[in-house]
Amino acid sequence: MADKKMALIEHFNELRRRMIAVFIVFIASSATMLFFVKRCYLWLVHDLGVGSKLAVLGPTEIVSVYFLIAGVAALAVTVPFAAWQLWRFVAPALSEKERRVTLSYIPVIFLLFIGGLVFGYEIVFPNILHFLLGLNDGTFQVVFTTERYFRFMTHSVLPFGFLFELPVIVVFLTNIGILTPVRMRKMRRIAYFVLIVVGVVLSPPDFVSDILMSVPLLLLYEICVSVALITYRRKVRRSRKTEDQVELS
Repeated sequence: MADKKMALIEHFNELRRRMIAVFIVFIASSATMLFFVKRCYLWLVHDLGVGSKLAVLGPTEIVSVYFLIAGVAALAVTVPFAAWQLWRFVAPALSEKERRVTLSYIPVIFLLFIGGLVFGYEIVFPNILHFLLGLNDGTFQVVFTTERYFRFMTHSVLPFGFLFELPVIVVFLTNIGILTPVRMRKMRRIAYFVLIVVGVVLSPPDFVSDILMSVPLLLLYEICVSVALITYRRKVRRSRKTEDQVELS
């Protein structure tokens, strides 16, 4: 009993060390990104006409916007590092083959995170923004404050970076037997309801924005079902191949 308790404490300590390492990398990445944050800012507002439509209500707002941009950019560096730290934490419990397979997830995690950000920035964010601006028929003078504009952008874009990781999670859970395509199909109604609620919560409070946020999530779920089906079939083929080799031996 004492040995189990000591082993559990050691695991918690190792997990804590790895979480601290992830936090340090995030802080260091954020600090590094601050040197490039002005270029990022100018690139992100180029469609608005640089500086002509954004306003600040106080000097601290400039600092908060710069830190917000640097923090989001630092996530792109931190996510694959966090995945690598997680892999190193669970690697001792895996076989050599499982280590190679799970290690291959890390570049996929990075690419999916970037792909989610690009999708949110290029498709979801401009459509929501243009719709909301289209409600103005000249009655209002539109003036963006820098902080509110970037917070709106972050809330529209950043969730897709994490949601695009769902296929990797589905592949992992299917490989270890927790998920199956049949189970995901049975859960479709509940999953749709949850994803719609998530889309409504993450999007601005208007009907069209809710649709623009929810529909990609529903499509992503269907992609995950297809990914689970492909993974499950491969798993079955590997299992049958192993059984055949055992019988031959």
